[in-house]
Amino acid sequence: MAQEIKSTGAGLIAVAGATGGLGTKVVRSLIDRRATVRAFVRQTPDDKKVATLRDLGAEIIQLDLEDTQAVAEALKDVSCVVSTLSGLHDVIVDAQSRLLEAAVAAGVPRFIPSDFACDFTKLSPGENRNLDLRREFHGRLDRAAIRSTSIFNGAFADMLTSPQSPFFDFEARRVQFWGSADQLLDFTTMDDTAAFTAAAAIDSSTPKFLRIAGDQISARRMAEAATAASCKTFELVRLGSIDDLAEKIRSVRAADPESEKQVFPPFQGLQYVHNMLSGRAKLENINNDRYPDLTWTRVSDLLAIRENQNA
Repeated sequence: MAQEIKSTGAGLIAVAGATGGLGTKVVRSLIDRRATVRAFVRQTPDDKKVATLRDLGAEIIQLDLEDTQAVAEALKDVSCVVSTLSGLHDVIVDAQSRLLEAAVAAGVPRFIPSDFACDFTKLSPGENRNLDLRREFHGRLDRAAIRSTSIFNGAFADMLTSPQSPFFDFEARRVQFWGSADQLLDFTTMDDTAAFTAAAAIDSSTPKFLRIAGDQISARRMAEAATAASCKTFELVRLGSIDDLAEKIRSVRAADPESEKQVFPPFQGLQYVHNMLSGRAKLENINNDRYPDLTWTRVSDLLAIRENQNA
C-alpha cells in the first residue's frame, strides 16, 4: 500500500492500536508532552475515533499490519513504537510480530510491547491464557535487534468501579475475595498507565522492565475505603481459598468451550484475579517515581468519584 508519510526529526512516536481505549489515551499523553505522534489505525477504521485522534493532533496512518513493507515505510524516522494492540494469538503474537519485524527493518531503536498487565514473568505457562500470548511474543521480541521496554501496571483500576468488578458488589455493599483479605494487589488507572507510557516512550534510557502501581491495596482495605467513601458499611466476604478459585476457573472454562474465542471471557478474568490474589504476579521494585511530574490515582479516589456521580 502506497501512502505518503510525513518526515519529521527524532522523537517521533508511532502508536499501534491507537483507536483503542488505552491507545487513544497514550496518544493524548504523548501530545501533552509535545511529542509528534503517528497513529496507526485499521484500513476500515472507526471514523469517530479517528476524528478524535486527528483533533488531538496525531498524524493518522491507515495500515494493514500484514503488509510489513508498508508498515516499515510508515515507521521511517520513528524513535519508538508503542503497541497497544489487543486480541488473541492472531493479534498479540502474529500481528504484533509483523509490527516488530517492520520496526527492525525500519531501524526503529525502541519498542514498547502491548503488555500492560501484572508481572507475567513470574507466572508459569497455563496460569493465564492472555498472558501466555504475551510471553510467547516476548520470545520473538527478545531475539529481535531492537531495545524493548515492557510496562507492568498490575490491573486497570478503572474496572473496580464497573458493574463487572470482580471485587466490589456495590448493590450488596460488599467486597469479595479468595484467599487472604490482606494480600496486596496492584492497580493503576488507564489514564495513569498512559501518562507513564508516554513518558517512557520519549525516554531513551528506559530499562527492559518498568513497573508501576497507582495503588497497592488489599481486599480488607478496599472494604474500608468503600465504607469511608459511601458512609455505609461494606462487608468483607471470603468466597473460598485460592485452590477453590482455581477449581472455579476450571469449571467456568469447561462449561463454555466457545468462550475460548473471546478476548476477555469470564474464565480469563478469573485467571487474572487468581494471579493477583495468589501473590504470584505481585509487582516489585515499583518505578512510580521515575517521572516526578506524574501523579497517581488511588482506589479511594475512584470510589469517591463514583459516590459523587451517584449522589
